[in-house]
Amino acid sequence: MPTPRPDQWIRVQPEGLLVVPGGFHIDPVRPVERALVTHGHSDHARPNNRAVLATAETLAIMRARYGEEAGRSLQPVALGETQRIGGVDVTFVPAGHVLGSAQIVLEHAGSRVVVSGDYKRRPDQTCLPFQPVVCDVFVTEATFGLPVFRHPPDREEVGKLLHSVALFPERAHLVGVYALGKAQRVIRLLRQAGWDRPIYIHGALQALCDLYESLGVPLGPLLPATEASKADLAGQIVLAPPSASADRWSRRLPDPVVAAASGWMRVRQRARQGGVELPLIISDHADWDELCATIEEVEAGEIWVTHGREEALIHQVRKSGRAARALALIGFEEDDSA
Repeated sequence: MPTPRPDQWIRVQPEGLLVVPGGFHIDPVRPVERALVTHGHSDHARPNNRAVLATAETLAIMRARYGEEAGRSLQPVALGETQRIGGVDVTFVPAGHVLGSAQIVLEHAGSRVVVSGDYKRRPDQTCLPFQPVVCDVFVTEATFGLPVFRHPPDREEVGKLLHSVALFPERAHLVGVYALGKAQRVIRLLRQAGWDRPIYIHGALQALCDLYESLGVPLGPLLPATEASKADLAGQIVLAPPSASADRWSRRLPDPVVAAASGWMRVRQRARQGGVELPLIISDHADWDELCATIEEVEAGEIWVTHGREEALIHQVRKSGRAARALALIGFEEDDSA
């Protein structure tokens, strides 16, 4: 009997990616009996699965977000630890995306498949760095899978923010950030750049910032923006969800400079549509060069693309002599959080 190929034991279903011999789904978009979850973002970690296997940090994030609906049974897995699930050897390794994020390595019938989830290749003090794993099939995102997306160095983007603060000491700087991952990363980048003053935050960011601190990620002094006077916020940096700049909430800020930290800030039209005066190209995803370099590094003969700019990346991969196809998974977000 011929050895089954990976595309015969890994299938795309309405619920998500099913690993047949293991009896589990990876990052399912609908509730399933058994879910393996790569990281805590809500388009990958959904509520109400019966059993969930993920890193301890991802499970903590899911509990903070979903409470009892995080899953009936939550099982933490240590990075680098291999366990047998059905007929599949499963290992979680770091993905470098947000705290607790992991790639899932699947070994079955002589093949190794790596489901990378979302990932980035830049240094980040809030999570472990991406660990490349040589494999037969590499399952990758393509959020920024176009050659136009080449992210500048993070320190340059933070430098732009601090330069603007120095130029406009009478104004507050309101930076739009996603609550999980982006907020904490921008805080750490500011601390690395020497900003040791308190950073003011929107209430929607507080719980996850507290969780990061409890899990060993120091963020320095953070203060609730709602408890400061308008005069106190002059010359200060305020972090909030991207939607807050259009809210009544932002009226408490003195003549705010509206900024946003996202890989999408490379697209000027997106910045203008969002009323962003100071775009900061800071992304938690790999850019075009990093996607291509990662595919070379893992040496996979076959590339499956889950979501994003699939066509351009598939074309590039095929030019290199590798097989490639789109999985056409639904339910993954492409908003300003990237």
